[in-house]
Amino acid sequence: MMTWRCALELDARRNAVGGSAANLSDAIRHAADLRIYTEFLHNEHIDVDSPSNERIREVAEFGVTYCIDHRWTAGIMSLRQPIELPVGFGPRSSMSFFLYNQDGTQAIARPYLDGGPFEATLGLAPSQQPAKMPKYHVLESWDVGTNAPSQNFVYDFDRFRYCVNDSWREVLHHSPSGEVISGSVDELVEEFSSGCTIKLGISGLCADLCPDLGSAPDHEVFVQGGSAYYYSEQKLFIIGSHPLVRVQPSVPMRYSSRNWDFGWLMLRSDGRVVYRRCDPYSLKFSDHVAQRAIRWFVR
Repeated sequence: MMTWRCALELDARRNAVGGSAANLSDAIRHAADLRIYTEFLHNEHIDVDSPSNERIREVAEFGVTYCIDHRWTAGIMSLRQPIELPVGFGPRSSMSFFLYNQDGTQAIARPYLDGGPFEATLGLAPSQQPAKMPKYHVLESWDVGTNAPSQNFVYDFDRFRYCVNDSWREVLHHSPSGEVISGSVDELVEEFSSGCTIKLGISGLCADLCPDLGSAPDHEVFVQGGSAYYYSEQKLFIIGSHPLVRVQPSVPMRYSSRNWDFGWLMLRSDGRVVYRRCDPYSLKFSDHVAQRAIRWFVR
């Protein structure tokens, strides 16, 4: 059953008032889908010059989730273009890679899809507090004026509800070399052949974004798969992922210069992973091959 529950609820000061961070972390480690509910007033968050103080409820889908050191969780909106409420879209086509940590701290990376001019150098930029928005607290701003600015911040939503759907079932776990740790390829194939959806948990996917590979904390990235294929003689299973956002793993998760990118994965049951990476500053693509431990889930 596709059932949802609140694993963690925070108040406006980001204190837990329901569930727990451990409850949320346990769900994400088991590949749970994540949606986060928030509340805010129109003239506090959308248009500060509007006379309307209408309360708005938002539920956002976080298509990519992270588990860091088996204890810290974060989610990223991987499919969102910015909406200009309540009329349409923003003036420039871009992606809104909003990132929410389990403690309510937030961030956004915004690669522009029109590939506009590169008007600034990379690095930390002076942080400007948005006018008339006392609930918006800027922590850091990066790469302002480039094609991929980002910012870490806190917005004091009236409440946060971390809602999860943990109806996924793990059917295969293999090492980077493809050695089966638990489950089986046969079970994965049986479920795939009956039309089940597949989700992947990939270990160590973002280690190369750390300044030192040896400093990367244990981390697992979860993303849903799309089209899948099975080579019946080779007993080789292959799947393409939905788009995902990679960020340097840390506690909490934050954006900064060149510590993030986005793209698509091709994953195989022998551990081979090909990442088609998009450089958010130039929008140029390149392919990168690695061997990864992967957990395969079905629903």
